[in-house]
Amino acid sequence: MEFLNYDFMQRALLAAILVGITAPAIGIYLVQRRQALMGDGIGHVAMTGVGLGFLLSWSPVWTATLVSVFGAVLMELIRWYGKTRGDIALAMLFYGGMAGGVLLINLAPGGANANLLSFLFGSLSTVSESDVTAICILAAFVVLITVLLRRQLFAVSQDEEFARVTGLPVRALNLLTAVTAAVTVTVAMRVVGLLLVSALMVVPVAAAQQLSRSFAATFAIAVAIGVTVTIGGTVTSYYQDVPPGATIVLLTIGAFIVLTALATPLARRRARALAAAQPAGDPVECAVPDSGDGAGKVGV
Repeated sequence: MEFLNYDFMQRALLAAILVGITAPAIGIYLVQRRQALMGDGIGHVAMTGVGLGFLLSWSPVWTATLVSVFGAVLMELIRWYGKTRGDIALAMLFYGGMAGGVLLINLAPGGANANLLSFLFGSLSTVSESDVTAICILAAFVVLITVLLRRQLFAVSQDEEFARVTGLPVRALNLLTAVTAAVTVTVAMRVVGLLLVSALMVVPVAAAQQLSRSFAATFAIAVAIGVTVTIGGTVTSYYQDVPPGATIVLLTIGAFIVLTALATPLARRRARALAAAQPAGDPVECAVPDSGDGAGKVGV
């Protein structure tokens, strides 16, 4: 535990824990909405915010948050009104955000360009005290939204038309989900990196779905997986001198593979037990684990 003697590792571990909580917490709603790659698109847009922060000598975390929120709202508006050309507009937004970020970083004075990789793939040594403060504030926002409004967000994620009929403000909740996803991306960019954060939003949820079809249980398991892999990846990165973002994502995929391997025979055993208990001629219901493609649904 000697790594805890270093201030930068203490900051990195705190940031990693917050990322491990927030990314799956919002990711479960994106998976339910079949928008598993939304975090990846927001990560591209956030690059413009990072570049703007360097150019103006402001905190890149806060400028990335503002630009990401704007981009997420724009993405949601395109989804509503874009119709057949919506995918083209989204593609231009994503690639334009990445290109704008690279351009602004190169125009910024000093050695801003040298820090580009730390935002793309994460870096332990670059997590400053101001970054930790910003991450704590933003993570608190994400946790409050995803926990306090879980029933409303779940209802909208499951069936927008039904949620609208019941009187829920569907568009407002959709916008709130998009904004929360944008905030999560900026929370995670220092640890995981903008290009890899989407994996931490989606894969822990897909892994949790192998063990549970209940929303509450899936939520809890996904967050537990997120915290475990972010801490494990951060510590491994310190000892092995490897990029933390890539290490965390690979550990997450490894957790998915292990849980899938464990869940499949258990599901078959339960199915056989259920079939044996059913009277002859009755239909048999069997629970099959989610395929892990990010499109699985879970129940309340």
